[in-house]
Amino acid sequence: MRWTSARSIAGGVAAIVSWRMHDVLMVLPQGSLLQGFALIGRLMLELALMVALALLILALLDYMFQKWKHAKDLRMSKQEVRDEHKDSEGDPKLKHRRRQFAQQIAMQRINQAVPTADVIVTNPEHISVAIRYDPKAMHAPQVVAIGVDHVALRIRQIAATHAIPIVERKPLARLLHGSVKTGDFVPPDAYAAVAEVLAFVYRMNGRAA
Repeated sequence: MRWTSARSIAGGVAAIVSWRMHDVLMVLPQGSLLQGFALIGRLMLELALMVALALLILALLDYMFQKWKHAKDLRMSKQEVRDEHKDSEGDPKLKHRRRQFAQQIAMQRINQAVPTADVIVTNPEHISVAIRYDPKAMHAPQVVAIGVDHVALRIRQIAATHAIPIVERKPLARLLHGSVKTGDFVPPDAYAAVAEVLAFVYRMNGRAA
């Protein structure tokens, strides 16, 4: 496309120069050979200069167009990225509903799991860890529920409703909160502390460890 445009411009410039030199060309046969060469040389020089100038203008216009097109494409690309990001993020209202649904599911699991616990370990307000241990079926105590702040409060409320002992052990509560998730077994470095809590609860309930 660009080569075709350049040839068209060159042809147009040649026609213009030829038209301007029409009178010169008409008298060319009447002059001497030297004068003829001089006139032809001047004609060719003017033609070359005008073609070069036209091509320079064409190149400048093409550069400006390409720069404008690149900037336009870049703006479109940024908009596409924003649109894609928005699509991937989703509707904020939909995200809020999803979070609410996930919280409801998590709370339902807590409501079901906490009543099965033997003890609730707290720090005492910000962390609550519900621990269950069946020595006949488990190789180690299991964390059946864990939560912070309002979830921790909910765990304690459920425990109180079901008469599950609540024991304050700040270091142990922090250790479990930082190292386990719901459903995990107590890590070996917490065995001794958890065993002490369970023994305390068993003695309080008159139950053998």
